[in-house]
Amino acid sequence: MLHCSHRYGVRNMDESAGAICRAAFGTPEVHVVIILAHNGPTGLGSQAEDICGRDWTDQGGDQGDPNLEHALRQLKETTELSVPLVVFGHMHKELDGGKGNRKMVVQDSDNKIVYVNGAIVPRVKETPVGAAEELESGGTIRAFTLVEILDGKIKKVVDSWVQVVGSMVKIVEEETLFEDVT
Repeated sequence: MLHCSHRYGVRNMDESAGAICRAAFGTPEVHVVIILAHNGPTGLGSQAEDICGRDWTDQGGDQGDPNLEHALRQLKETTELSVPLVVFGHMHKELDGGKGNRKMVVQDSDNKIVYVNGAIVPRVKETPVGAAEELESGGTIRAFTLVEILDGKIKKVVDSWVQVVGSMVKIVEEETLFEDVT
């Protein structure tokens, strides 16, 4: 963590959790806090296909960040701040060795936080000439993760592939990953 100490004044996991919390403390009560992180927190599973699961060893493991888990717990226990969304992208959707896909959305046990992993790799693909009927020939298709928030609550999370050919743009594929039907 030497580079973190020099750049951010953070020397250990507790100080890192504190820095995350301090960044949220100034949020007006009428607003929500959305956390954008490199990786998700620990505690979301240890199987290879879990949202932060370790997929490059047979034993699996929880690859989440303990400092983020600590900060989220501290915010929940000591403030009235609403943190409905944590977005990150370190753990790729396609599992190592082509063993399937990981879960990309998880809701916590008390239904207050939705965790979204946006790591789709590659995010941009060339559209092959002579592509399928639904695709125009040439151009690119690009991955987007869309989150709908209404009144501070996560209503829907969708992975979309959008084709771009010149000035033409169209959605060619959508997958709903989460939907709150209440």
